[in-house]
Amino acid sequence: MNLLITGGAGFIGSNVIHHVIARPEISALVNLDCLTYAGHLANLEKISSHPKYSFEKVDLRDKAATLRVVRERHITHVMHLAAESHVDRSITGPDDFIQTNVIGTFNLLEACRAAWGDNLNDKKFHHVSTDEVYGSLGPTGFFTETTPYAPNSPYSASKAASDMLVRAYHHTYKLPTVITNCSNNYGPYQFPEKLIPVVIQSVLARKPIPIYGDGMNVRDWLYVRDHAGALWTVLLRGKIGETYNIGGHNEWPNIRIVQLICDTIDEVAPERGGNSRGLISFVKDRPGHDRRYAIDAAKIQRELGWTPAHRFEDGLRETVRWYLDNQRWVETVGGKNRTLLPPTLSK
Repeated sequence: MNLLITGGAGFIGSNVIHHVIARPEISALVNLDCLTYAGHLANLEKISSHPKYSFEKVDLRDKAATLRVVRERHITHVMHLAAESHVDRSITGPDDFIQTNVIGTFNLLEACRAAWGDNLNDKKFHHVSTDEVYGSLGPTGFFTETTPYAPNSPYSASKAASDMLVRAYHHTYKLPTVITNCSNNYGPYQFPEKLIPVVIQSVLARKPIPIYGDGMNVRDWLYVRDHAGALWTVLLRGKIGETYNIGGHNEWPNIRIVQLICDTIDEVAPERGGNSRGLISFVKDRPGHDRRYAIDAAKIQRELGWTPAHRFEDGLRETVRWYLDNQRWVETVGGKNRTLLPPTLSK
């Protein structure tokens, strides 16, 4: 396959590239990214000289440039991860989310439709989405692949719209598509505005850790390297036209996540921490804050044999150690952006 990964310089995208670059099924891997504030080629330094790898600095909002890449690179498979994904940013500036997540997805679908024509054998368009499209759960129950969409933020609404476009292109044009909706990810290379890196950096700087509301918003957490394995499994074996939910069966309220990070840093790096729970502070909740997400991942386990490999406590410890060992990376990718917005402490 000639694989196009969009958003490959971002958090999940870069982890996917690290996971798949050496796979024998891949003849060439093209990373398409416009390198916004959350996309950094520093995430890919270790594989940048790999003979299969190449990079295209292209914005999906540029329809002609997107088509050029798909045609000239003879793309056969797409893993579409490029998206604006920070909920707080979508509340203060929704325009970028509509342009990138909806129009960008439309342009990529049109590029594949034009380049592939009727020759759809051995082609696949894998659209990577989020569990946030389903809205908010009460204290019980789980999101399944048939849960009605009920997005509650401009971000989740834009992802829901892009999901619907992908579905429509399969049913109308027979484009060979598959969709995955995943729970919260954590792990190496996550941009320092998201919950877990925000808390780690706050502890290291001995600064207050702001928690929205009462801290009891619940999320299902998945180690990013497990997500990368699931995405590869779906690309290879997922049934065309299907949707697969990906989750960790691993629900935690935000306050418990924060406490665990504090305790982990105090344990593994006592010289950097010490009574870190004392840094926790509660702040006014954000508008439209979903109370609980939880994924039922039985379908992908049953049909494709995928299950997560990491226990949350183990993955979190690995993540904490990675950030401790990679503070230069944090300064490089996050330093100039760190004060733009308050951190999102839910995703």
